[in-house]
Amino acid sequence: MKRIPTPADWLAANRANWDGRVPVHVASDFYDVPGFVAGKEPLRDFELAEVGDVRGKSLLHLQCHFGQDTLSWARHGAIVTGLDFSRPAVEAATALAERIGADTARFVVSDVYGAVDALDGRTFDVVYTGLGALCWLPDIARWARTVATLLAPGGFLYLAEFHPFAETLAEDGRTVEYDYFDREGTVWDEPSTYTDGELAPGAATVTVEWQHGVGEIVSALVAEGLRIEFLHEHDFTVFARFPVLEQDGVFRFPEGRPRVPLMYSVRASKPA
Repeated sequence: MKRIPTPADWLAANRANWDGRVPVHVASDFYDVPGFVAGKEPLRDFELAEVGDVRGKSLLHLQCHFGQDTLSWARHGAIVTGLDFSRPAVEAATALAERIGADTARFVVSDVYGAVDALDGRTFDVVYTGLGALCWLPDIARWARTVATLLAPGGFLYLAEFHPFAETLAEDGRTVEYDYFDREGTVWDEPSTYTDGELAPGAATVTVEWQHGVGEIVSALVAEGLRIEFLHEHDFTVFARFPVLEQDGVFRFPEGRPRVPLMYSVRASKPA
């Protein structure tokens, strides 16, 4: 890994890489598109419980990729809009919506910071951001400002994310190896993705990521006038982040071993 050469490079680099991931992810066992079409639920139990009933509510999914989570909210009764900066992802999401008969689902091409203009100033009852999204954004204050603008009065943000403290740990899941407070962008050059399947030859392999502390994220939301309803830290995650983790539907540290938070979730509402 290496430091980002210039701040202007991040968006183009990340978009090119995610464009290349789309066909790999759509075809992967990891995302299991045939299973999803047949009714498989990709949303996690804790997300469904913490968000609650979305029937009849307008829901915006920021950084929606090719739309599985977005369309799952549609299956639960929400009127959904997905937004992603990758045009191939939005095209794949639109095609997936057609396959499952989600006629009211809408997908829009835009990066997060351009969402207000891309959505023509529309506001939503729920703004949802799922796992593995915030690390692709350099400016959390700007993200929070965008979220607050997109929320209708009385609406709420729901964010589920991997806990940044877990990202400080070495592969043993015990030793602190990385700086929790490092906010500099880090460049990665990797020919693979987190799913099964490899990027096509010649695909863009460089990405830029940032880590954001929980306090930084919550403070940014509060600064925009949102009210924190809860901040939950979870002692489990959804993949084998460390070899020591044991699976029981989710992945946890073994019984009797000291635990650290592996994921967290936030719900923040906009005053009516």
